[in-house]
Amino acid sequence: MTGKTKHAAETSAPPLRKLWTRLRAHRTSLLLGGVLNFAGGAVGLAQPLFAKYVVESLGNGDALARSLVVLSGLILVSALMSALGGYVLERTAHTLVLHIRRELVARLLRLRMSEVDRLKPGDLISRVTSDTNLLRNVVTNSITQLVSGVVLLVLGLAIMFYLDAVLFGITVAVAIVVVLILTRIIPHLAKSAFATQSAVGEMGARLERVFGAYRTFKSFSAEHSEMAQLGTVADRAWRKGVAVAGWQAGTGTLGWISVNLAFLIVLAVGASRVSSNALEISSLIAYLLLIFYLMQPVFSTLSGITVLQTGLAALRRIEETALLETETELDVADHRTCGAAPAPATVVFDRVNFAYDADSTNVLTNVSFSVDGPGLTAIVGPSGTGKTTLLSLIERFYDAADGSLAIDGKDVTEWPLRELRSNIGYVEQDSPVFDGSLRENLTISAPDATEEEISRAVELARLTDLTSTLPGGLDGEIGHRGATVSGGERQRIAIARALLRKPRVLLLDEVTSQLDAANEAALKRTITEIAEHATVIVVAHRLSTVSQADRIIVMESGRVRVTGRHDELMDSDDLYQDLVRSQVLT
Repeated sequence: MTGKTKHAAETSAPPLRKLWTRLRAHRTSLLLGGVLNFAGGAVGLAQPLFAKYVVESLGNGDALARSLVVLSGLILVSALMSALGGYVLERTAHTLVLHIRRELVARLLRLRMSEVDRLKPGDLISRVTSDTNLLRNVVTNSITQLVSGVVLLVLGLAIMFYLDAVLFGITVAVAIVVVLILTRIIPHLAKSAFATQSAVGEMGARLERVFGAYRTFKSFSAEHSEMAQLGTVADRAWRKGVAVAGWQAGTGTLGWISVNLAFLIVLAVGASRVSSNALEISSLIAYLLLIFYLMQPVFSTLSGITVLQTGLAALRRIEETALLETETELDVADHRTCGAAPAPATVVFDRVNFAYDADSTNVLTNVSFSVDGPGLTAIVGPSGTGKTTLLSLIERFYDAADGSLAIDGKDVTEWPLRELRSNIGYVEQDSPVFDGSLRENLTISAPDATEEEISRAVELARLTDLTSTLPGGLDGEIGHRGATVSGGERQRIAIARALLRKPRVLLLDEVTSQLDAANEAALKRTITEIAEHATVIVVAHRLSTVSQADRIIVMESGRVRVTGRHDELMDSDDLYQDLVRSQVLT
């Protein structure tokens, strides 16, 4: 069975079985906490019987002091055991959540790019945060409430039978009616709980979308339209939550009515039996006290059922992530070379075809070309011709449908992913930066980089002005998504980050698009310098970058139209001439 098939089998397993799979590693702590909770409740069960003894002692004229001391001791022991059991269970629950969150984070960070393209990040985040908290409630409340509540009810019923079989029969009849009603409520509760969590996840996804492009929404005054859409999602979450609250209220009311109904019937029948001398008054008092004492186990059991359904819905959403396809070849050493720059790599595309999904048309068709390092290769062409997709295939964000892509004569699918990517530096088109310091943004590509290496990368990317003006220099904060730096500075940060990796292959996706003329000229010199020692492939749209390239690949409709140098293509290719004249090599 493959890993993905195994995950699918586990995800399709019954909900309680999936829950047990999660809890099995913590069974010792769960057992200890459950036993302590149960012991506290069991000690409490002795109180009605002891009350019976006190009443009988009063009737016999015996002293009460000793009996009251013993009763007080029982209450104290019960409270201490319950408190200790609650602590053990809470600690176990937090440990379980920690393990699940680590597992989820590890899986989400390993998702294949094709999965990330179709998913909503906000919904995935809610599975790591809110869903795991709901699962914690299952451990701390639901399981122990159910187990201890059911066991205490059974013990309580046994004591009731010992006190009076007739009254016991009445109590059991009421309990049977309650159970039959619950079997109709629970499926509705489970369905509503899952729908509530899904709606909350959708709301998180929409908020993530807004904050991901906050300035754009502001600039177009789109606040009201987004508020309306978020309000619709919030209303849906509210409706589902209210449905859950309704079913929970129904179960609570059912428990309250059943206990009080049992009390009234037992009181009436019991008084009649006392008057006919079929039952002692002390036994009736003990029985009535026992009914009220059992209210807590009854409500605990009903509460445990509702919390369990909510937790199982959360677990179902957590387990769904196991079906997502992940990259599984990342656990090898990082091969980033320290010291001298490594030798440049050779990149060869051989009849490569690619589509983003099986139902769409090819983005790339029969693409073949080779890039020998060192040197600068430019990829140009109209929009939508697959230029960025070529870079994504080299990084193996996606795999080609047909043909082969090799680096240094070795197919990229045969490289361990971490080793492959350690040889590549990649600067995306939108040049993302992250919340944190400038140093953190740079060293994410090379955590072991020395101060000298960082300074060299900063100098090559022309970031020295930023480090001198940013409060704190390299250790200064640049804000969420680089809010405190300009677009050009974000691009240069991304470039410095890639250079710090000392890549054998440097991939640049329109990196000069947000640079002014001075910085573009400086960066062009940097790229030319790097190309003397590494294989540089740049998706370019400015003539200044293209004209200096050792080779130019012209793309059209997902195919390689022609390759050559700038002067050769100006003499021989109409499309390239048009692109150069229009200065829009996108």
